[in-house]
Amino acid sequence: MDLDAVRAFVAAADAGQFQGAAADLSITQQAVSKRIAGLEKHLEVRLFTRTARGARLTIDGQAFLPHARNLLQAQERAAASVRPGSRALRVDVIGRRLAPAGLLRGFHRARPDTPLDVVTLFDADAAITAVRAGTIDAAFRAVTRRADRLPDGIEAARVHDEPLQLLTGPDHALAGARSVTLAQLAGHRIWMPGIVSGTEWAAYYDELAAAFGLTIEVTGPDFGTEPLLDTIAETPGLATIVGEETRLVWPADDDLRRIPVHDPTPVYPHSLIWRGDNRHPALTALRDHLGTVGADDDRDGATWTPAWAR
Repeated sequence: MDLDAVRAFVAAADAGQFQGAAADLSITQQAVSKRIAGLEKHLEVRLFTRTARGARLTIDGQAFLPHARNLLQAQERAAASVRPGSRALRVDVIGRRLAPAGLLRGFHRARPDTPLDVVTLFDADAAITAVRAGTIDAAFRAVTRRADRLPDGIEAARVHDEPLQLLTGPDHALAGARSVTLAQLAGHRIWMPGIVSGTEWAAYYDELAAAFGLTIEVTGPDFGTEPLLDTIAETPGLATIVGEETRLVWPADDDLRRIPVHDPTPVYPHSLIWRGDNRHPALTALRDHLGTVGADDDRDGATWTPAWAR
């Protein structure tokens, strides 16, 4: 549908005459007539009855008017979603069920009038590239590089440390434990098929496994969360690791167990990445909000993060 014709129709309906619509749109009356005629041909109905005093909406025109207004509003929202300086704050999260998405939901609850677009990129390198290019405003990622090794103009701040948990089925040897230590996990098979070599999460779990002698297996295709949970529920010798704030749902019959890990507690270091010259007002609001969330400052051995996050 020709939206310029729809705009001419709405302007004529509001003005009550084609001449007034032409003045409002800064086009000729002939152009207004041509656009509306084309719209009527497309819809196969008459939208106006022409009178000596102007133009009066037909019954079909009255029915079409509110939808026409919605079309123009949708067009404006679509344009605003990509228009520099006016689009919604565009933020990358590693997954929509993971902790960063929860942080973003908390920001939305605190600032419900702030428009947000949420995207999911593959890894930190892709996120940094998109932030640099300005196609996204910020990204939640673990940052494996020191601040002075980030690309010019890119800034990052650690905003949240998320404790990890062991996830087991009901027949696993550790299923009845209220908590487990990292030392207790040594010798148990931890299956995490979603780990992809070269990503920031692979770097994290590689260092975790090396530091505590864990067996983390990444073999087999990653069919997604539900098949992973089904396999963990049915296999006594397998467990996996999840973030404390990861949102998971499983059938009651699976009877999965989420068990805290302590001595020390491994925490995943979530950082916010943004471009220093980005002046989007909502970005400042997001950074201020996350500043109140904070990262754990416990460095006395009760928590563990990789060397690159310290």
